[in-house]
Amino acid sequence: MTGFTTADGWSAWPAPAKLNLFLHITGRRADGYHQLQTVFRLLDWGDTVHLRPRADGVIARIGGGASGVTEVDDLMVRAAILLKNACKCLQGADIGIEKRIPMGGGFGGGSSDAASVLVGLNCLWGLGLGEARLAELGQALGADVPVFVRGRNAWAEGIGERLEPIRLPPAWYLLASPGVHAATAALFQAPDLTRDAPPVTIAGFLSGAVLGNAFEPVLRCREPAVEAVFEALARVGTPRLTGSGSGCFVEFADRGSAETALAALPAGLLSSGTSAWLARGAERSPLLDAVEQHL
Repeated sequence: MTGFTTADGWSAWPAPAKLNLFLHITGRRADGYHQLQTVFRLLDWGDTVHLRPRADGVIARIGGGASGVTEVDDLMVRAAILLKNACKCLQGADIGIEKRIPMGGGFGGGSSDAASVLVGLNCLWGLGLGEARLAELGQALGADVPVFVRGRNAWAEGIGERLEPIRLPPAWYLLASPGVHAATAALFQAPDLTRDAPPVTIAGFLSGAVLGNAFEPVLRCREPAVEAVFEALARVGTPRLTGSGSGCFVEFADRGSAETALAALPAGLLSSGTSAWLARGAERSPLLDAVEQHL
């Protein structure tokens, strides 16, 4: 039960999850940020952000947010305040969420939620900002926010902000989350993290070259739960890590193969606190469809 009904003035905005199909760290900038190469794959599964404009200028989170996240630290609230201040908007908003994406899994939940707030309130407040400006605002909230604002699968470089749309073949994914909240800042400081991977090209990626995730060996050594998920998923395919979180996935060409793999996972894995489910790769974000419906 959500309580966010249209009769009460609420509108719903999809906040899809993402996968990093690979992630390399190719260097480090003078300001300490790491240079990355990755491919963002959007999924047809994720959170739902609910928005309701209000005339008094107040930004309020209704019904709580992600577990353990205070309202002042919530990226959704911060996104609304950032947009409001940037446009000197006098309106406010109530913000609610149906949370499905696990925290700390590397599926991009917080960033996607923030992007949906930026995009949704831009429509509801009638601000008329373009995609580029919204992505620029989103980058101030997190390096992953722009890809969700733009809503397309993308090749990414820099700190993740330089995006080039990329066409990806249809795919289904078996996703697994061991419930471990990986601390991104600590992982970036890990002495065994590879920070000088040779750059690759889009053509190299599309050719089917096997490209890994720089954080995978670090997390597998540090987190027994992540190692256990990799060992279980290796029985049904080739497991990969997404982002710098603990979430893992296996790619399949069709739904039937993914369902067979899910059914073959050992019962002990799922009884140990790991969750597993299926999602389809999206050609574009359902958030873009929501925008078109509100125009």
